[in-house]
Amino acid sequence: MDFFPIFFDIKNKPCLVVGGGEVATRKGGMLMQSGGLVTIVSPELTDTLKELADTGKITHIAEKFRPEHLDAAILVIAATNDRAANEQVSVAAKKLRIPVNVVDNPDLCSFIMPSVIDRSPLVIAISSGGTSPVLARVMRAKLETFIPAAYGRLAQFAASFRDQVKERIQPAKRRIFWEKILQGPVADMVLAGKDKSARALLEKALTSDVNDTTPPSGEVYLVGGGPGNPDLLTFRALQLMQQADVVVYDNLVSPAVLELVRRDAERIYVGKKRADHAMRQENINELLVKLAQEGKRVVRLKGGDPFVFGRGGEEIETLAAHGIPFQVVPGITAATGVSSYAGIPLTHRDYAQSCVFVTGHLKDGSVNIDLTGIAKTNQTIVIYMGLMGLPTLCEELVAHGLPITTPAAIVQQGTTYQQKVVTGTLATLPELAANAHMKPPHPDHRR
Repeated sequence: MDFFPIFFDIKNKPCLVVGGGEVATRKGGMLMQSGGLVTIVSPELTDTLKELADTGKITHIAEKFRPEHLDAAILVIAATNDRAANEQVSVAAKKLRIPVNVVDNPDLCSFIMPSVIDRSPLVIAISSGGTSPVLARVMRAKLETFIPAAYGRLAQFAASFRDQVKERIQPAKRRIFWEKILQGPVADMVLAGKDKSARALLEKALTSDVNDTTPPSGEVYLVGGGPGNPDLLTFRALQLMQQADVVVYDNLVSPAVLELVRRDAERIYVGKKRADHAMRQENINELLVKLAQEGKRVVRLKGGDPFVFGRGGEEIETLAAHGIPFQVVPGITAATGVSSYAGIPLTHRDYAQSCVFVTGHLKDGSVNIDLTGIAKTNQTIVIYMGLMGLPTLCEELVAHGLPITTPAAIVQQGTTYQQKVVTGTLATLPELAANAHMKPPHPDHRR
């Protein structure tokens, strides 16, 4: 390693920043976030620094740098746009053996500033040794997507039990114990905000043998897989998909999303298409209970959002009745995802002041939804799964009072690279959709 990585405690300790521009503002802000007492040496300040100085949050010395300014400092950052001035700061600081960082001048530094992922008290620092700060920031951005913000809460939670664990778990077993806690149901509960349940479970673990081979209690996660584009998954969804022992998934989960599931997780297809149900909903409910009772972490992966035409409510009723712990992770529902990618706002102050979601499934060739109160002007109507009954739906909307000139659109495979959008009116859309060979979702995941 070219540099020795270290974390420096600067709480309530004097830190000096030389310079008053935007870079100095950022560096001073980082020092303040870490609890440092910041002094800025510069004839002029940015508006942000001036406000901080006026409110007493930083100290401002309105003059050019002199070595005497280092008398009390335990750390100094030079952030002027004058290399000669920066070099003067570096030489003076090194003479006094005070750690110094000169922005964008590694050769003048005794320490360098890493790119930081802040999940306090968990902090991750990434450095390229000053060779490529942009690359370090790129790497930070990649890691940010895999480290949920709640990991800071998890670190605090673990800290609150450190003394108890030291007292009750033998030293040789502590690492195994903590690995089990931080990679199991306790951590999942903390990340989901269920601190009370997590505490109860950890306290129970402290009273049992750390080498107990009894299978852990299972849990079910109802995860929204979004409208198809894997970039639209939430961090929490991706995390649980990577932890799952079993994934039970639907027909509307896109192959690209399914590819992000942990490679060695068991995959069970239970998709439902029009007149083609791989498994009845009642059987799916029972399957989730069975898998959880076997001690498995089960991801119930659904297209869109679990609670928007996803039958998530039916599934959690069954899970609750059997005492199975569960979590629900929302996803971007098709309506919001598709409207954004198609450039069709769901609401607009001039045209639509409300929005309603309905399902377009048909029974015996008739519309099985009550359009009374739905078919009205200045309201956007989002119809899920309406392609097969599109002519009937358009006719019924007109019959319930909408003008035949009402703008209408149909979107196929929204948010994905295969997205197709056809626009028209209630009068023209069925024919336009037929001419465009629009088709319902049909990904085949039986593999």
